[in-house]
Amino acid sequence: MPRVPDSGTVSATPALPAAADAASGAHLFLVLESHRLLAPPVRVALAGLGEIVVGRGPARSIEARTAGGVPGLVVRAPDPWLSSTHARLVKVLQRWMFEDAGSKNGSSIQGARVQRAELRDGDVIELGHTFLVFRAALPSAPGAPAVFDASALDGAAPGLATLLPPLGRQFAQIAPIARSTISVLIEGETGTGKEVVARALHALSGRSGDFVALNCGALPRELVEGELFGHRRGAFSGATEDRVGLVRSADRGTLFLDEIGDLPASSQAALLRVLQEREVRPVGGTRAVPVDLRVIAATHRPLDRMAASGDFRADLLARLTGHRLDLPPLRDRREDLGLLAAALLRRIDPAGAARVQLHPSAARALLGYSWPGNIRELEKCLETAVVLAGEAKRVELEHLPEAVRRPSADAPRAASEDDPRREELLALLREHRGNITRVADAMGKARMQIQRWLKRYGIDPEEFRG
Repeated sequence: MPRVPDSGTVSATPALPAAADAASGAHLFLVLESHRLLAPPVRVALAGLGEIVVGRGPARSIEARTAGGVPGLVVRAPDPWLSSTHARLVKVLQRWMFEDAGSKNGSSIQGARVQRAELRDGDVIELGHTFLVFRAALPSAPGAPAVFDASALDGAAPGLATLLPPLGRQFAQIAPIARSTISVLIEGETGTGKEVVARALHALSGRSGDFVALNCGALPRELVEGELFGHRRGAFSGATEDRVGLVRSADRGTLFLDEIGDLPASSQAALLRVLQEREVRPVGGTRAVPVDLRVIAATHRPLDRMAASGDFRADLLARLTGHRLDLPPLRDRREDLGLLAAALLRRIDPAGAARVQLHPSAARALLGYSWPGNIRELEKCLETAVVLAGEAKRVELEHLPEAVRRPSADAPRAASEDDPRREELLALLREHRGNITRVADAMGKARMQIQRWLKRYGIDPEEFRG
């Protein structure tokens, strides 16, 4: 099998237009090269361009060129399975068309061989062992370069790296928020990395105390307050010694309350008092103890709806939401799959990560799977696959779990311009002038789900607020 260096470089001339020229526009992501999994992914803003040529080169490069008066780019990758000129993406009116340029090994979109096709939002393009994702309308990062190489993210705290501009803007706010005492609520499905982000917040905070975590849904209800606030010996049956509790253990540090939506009502009231008074009274104690506390909470449950129905204290929710961070599910950030896989492989197999390769069919399956368990499921999948691959370090399709190998009915699908859900969102945003809460109520969905759909379709609610 041909060997290719693991390093990747991207070059681009000043003639490239700035990504910030358009608030929302088409993007192309080089997500991964299945034979060079540690090569950094790349995001390219297509605003102002008319043609993208993709082909083989001795090293990764992206260069500007003008052909027939049409500005464009030439993207080259050290992929032996690419032809020197393998494929073209051409803008025709307001749409992007894909054309195979007579390549030796052919081209695929969404796993199907194609010669020419109109690209749709979310399409996975497979050229040789190189996988790209096309996004038709994705908000651009203000001031971002037209070509962004993920190697620029190497200094990011664990869990805070992304190529998606909307998520990148959220992550960019974490550093200043971390240095404050503002409480943070992290929302997202199970496995999206909420605790990883919480630990990053603590690491960036500069606080001298410990990071102390509690899963509010993992303790029996009668033990939650004792674990949080501590207890005096003899306060209840089984309390054979004094315990300081997690709140005091996190003094001058960070208290992370995972699955805060599962906190019992009585404990919600007690926690609210702690946050208000900055002091804690142990169960069975008579004297309150002051604490220097920073709280980060996380949940996969719709707390806004729970507060509206009385299932969660609205005043506690207000205390916890100094800053909100919504982590999208992995199925909504396939552009980051190569970035995440590389980071996970470095952790799973530090010595051998650079040698791990994916058969194209395995890479295709990873990009087509819906990942209900999100990043946590991806990590377990890769961990097992690397073990099964053995010394060869080549992950075949058979090394992946059956659920990943089997095409899923709920796998991510390309979203067309006339997607009924997208049209309904646009209509309701116009009707409610960009008010996401009212749109969520009208659709009978959680506010967090509406935000995910807005990101998926590249819709900016600010455009409807006037």
